[in-house]
Amino acid sequence: MGRNPAVFRQGPAYYAATIPAEKDAARIRVKQVRSSIGHSETMRRTLASLGLFKHQAVVEVVNNASVRGMLFKVRHMVEVSKAENAG
Repeated sequence: MGRNPAVFRQGPAYYAATIPAEKDAARIRVKQVRSSIGHSETMRRTLASLGLFKHQAVVEVVNNASVRGMLFKVRHMVEVSKAENAG
């Protein structure tokens, strides 16, 4: 039995992070919004390589193809936004 949809909206449209293109933001802010408990070891390593070691941690990273690939893998566990001091 799944979660009650009235309690929590399901599906990637509701919780998957949208990753900005490199031309739109040179640096991006990444916040871990879901715990790594219950996820595979590779996802935990991906979060750690992004600098996200604890739940609700926020880091600012360079927006390049390598980082975007890592973010795509854990897009359901993070929120992504443009960094304020992009430049």
